[in-house]
Amino acid sequence: MITKKITWVTLRLFMSGMFLWPFFDKVFGLGFATNSADAWINGASPTAGFLSFGTRGPFADFFQSMVGLGFYGVNIIDWLFMLGILGTGLTLLFNRFVVWGALAGSLIMLFIYMAAFPPEHSPLLDDHLLQILALVLLAQRSKER
Repeated sequence: MITKKITWVTLRLFMSGMFLWPFFDKVFGLGFATNSADAWINGASPTAGFLSFGTRGPFADFFQSMVGLGFYGVNIIDWLFMLGILGTGLTLLFNRFVVWGALAGSLIMLFIYMAAFPPEHSPLLDDHLLQILALVLLAQRSKER
């Protein structure tokens, strides 16, 4: 029984890290996926690069049209994405409101999957779908407790 609990906690913490790391890297430009010149705190958009150059397939035009979408100088897509990955990561880290975090994270993963559909290495499956499955399992587990 303890092995099962350790497995669930480890999955939850790893999934938390998968959302919190890109948040901090995009905010501060820690030099992994985002260099400091392209950090959000330096005025760069955390979503523009992927939406402009990483999208392909039948939904590419839809996602490319989101670049810079906003009003009064506020980029809504950037804020939704960043709050979504932060919120998902924090709900998983603290094991509170996991269902809401799993919902937000699943939507983000679904949108990323659709933006680059079809996947590069398979006709239908990629890691974003596995991440959605893991989030759904964590949400169900949190409701059982």
